[in-house]
Amino acid sequence: ILTIMDLNWINDIHPALATFLLAMLPIAELRLSIPIAIGTLDMPLWQSYIFSVIGNYIPAVLILYLIGPVSRFLSKDKKVFAKFFDWLFTRTRRKFDKKYKVWGNIALLFFVAIPLPVTGAWTGALAAWLFGINKKDSLIYIGLGILLAGFIVSLISLGIFKFI
Repeated sequence: ILTIMDLNWINDIHPALATFLLAMLPIAELRLSIPIAIGTLDMPLWQSYIFSVIGNYIPAVLILYLIGPVSRFLSKDKKVFAKFFDWLFTRTRRKFDKKYKVWGNIALLFFVAIPLPVTGAWTGALAAWLFGINKKDSLIYIGLGILLAGFIVSLISLGIFKFI
């Protein structure tokens, strides 16, 4: 099982691909890929940003288009999957509901942009699907949120590495 602490595999592949794949991981997303690309893989900031943003966007697209059919299929005959999806969907609704009622679709952008645990493209895409935000709008707001999150994480990463 790949854990966030077990990152030895990134040394065995091209830095751009490693950055791209790290950005696709849930929870870590570009919050992990950008600092690792800059600090460990010695990638220029612009490359780490581009590969991280693209890698972070792809799961959001897949989630928006596949979570409904996949969750229905898996939950149909297996109680464990039904319980898991019920927990996941309830938790996501609870975290996003108040923000969405106040801010509407712009809440999706900020929810994705804030580089904190349990926010980001994965959770934002799930929230967009749960709240029935149309896919085109969702992809736009999530994409803008990812761009902004990448900018924030890049600034933080540069500041930390210059400080060290």
